Amino acid sequence: MVNIISKYDSKELEEERSNSSRIEMQSTGLSGFRNYKMNRPIKLLAVGSSMRENSYSTMTAKLVLQLSNKQYGAETRLLDLRQTGLPIYNPDGTSDSNTQVQYLVNWADAFILASPDYHGSMSGVMKNFLDHFWAEFAGKLFGFICASHEKGLTVMDQMRTAVRQCYGWSMPYGISINGEEDFNDRAEITNVLLNKRLRMFARDIVVYGDLIRAQFMQDIVDDNLLDTFAIRYKSLLAEQKPLIT
Repeated sequence: MVNIISKYDSKELEEERSNSSRIEMQSTGLSGFRNYKMNRPIKLLAVGSSMRENSYSTMTAKLVLQLSNKQYGAETRLLDLRQTGLPIYNPDGTSDSNTQVQYLVNWADAFILASPDYHGSMSGVMKNFLDHFWAEFAGKLFGFICASHEKGLTVMDQMRTAVRQCYGWSMPYGISINGEEDFNDRAEITNVLLNKRLRMFARDIVVYGDLIRAQFMQDIVDDNLLDTFAIRYKSLLAEQKPLIT
């Protein structure tokens, strides 16, 4: 579990505690947040793509899952690609996706993609993960986390580009973290601003992810609706119905 602590002056800490109290009160009203069109909580999958043990990007993704579950009632799961035997994607079809990975991708209503910054790009295992799927990403919201000594903007832009090509939706902002500056040696967050941003991120991925996924599924089942990109994915309904109802 990742803890949040701060080492700022008393005035800033007092403001932070006040903000935390307000957010907690707001989340109380959303603790039973549900997608009433599908009659269940949103299903949120975080994908960690660092090969480093105790990765900061994966650690931050876990924290967002905790916040999304505790404060907004999301069902959450983590797919850690460091521990997953996902083969290199082969377009000739000789490299099938890991069965568990395929299940989780179909299961998810929204995604959090977490990657380190490698030469201004996402990690190789993240790119390989994205290469394995296409239609499964359509009509789902994606949020992005990047561990970087810079801002990780090009990394998140590249992940957004891949998601857009699959007709997925992206949050308009991401989370950039710098391990040495934002965490202490006990894996505790010491950056007050990052603390605030993570709470905002956890709320937005649930609320907007729910809205987008619900509308997409409603469009798929509406036989009279033709003027939407969603009609291309009607064939997915039969395959994913046990996961979306």
